[in-house]
Amino acid sequence: MKKFFYWLEVILWCGLIFFFSSIPDLKIERLGFWDFILRKIVHITEYCILVILFFRAFKTSLIYEDYIKKGYFLSIFLSFLYAISDEIHQYFVPARHFALTDIFIDTIGIILGIFLWNKIFNKPKT
Repeated sequence: MKKFFYWLEVILWCGLIFFFSSIPDLKIERLGFWDFILRKIVHITEYCILVILFFRAFKTSLIYEDYIKKGYFLSIFLSFLYAISDEIHQYFVPARHFALTDIFIDTIGIILGIFLWNKIFNKPKT
């Protein structure tokens, strides 16, 4: 049952990313440059969380050896693929556009998620 909930979290998180990507204009003009910074921090955070959710779901779904071999690769690959698909989706949303820089920033979030997973969440039990 835990496996189901971990995958449900992945699906719900992807849905949340999709929902916010569907909003035509998220800019807060009065914040100026800080709006840009805030939006990029959100990109990093959402993909950091996504890759961690994938890691957790694969860890409960695969046997240990498969998790080590495939789980890391699949988590990173699927998170990156979702970042690309999110930008493609935004291309069709009014007042939004496809941006390679956002995919790069999402990748920073994925890398941060890998780091956090390995250093904080995936500590060996002592």
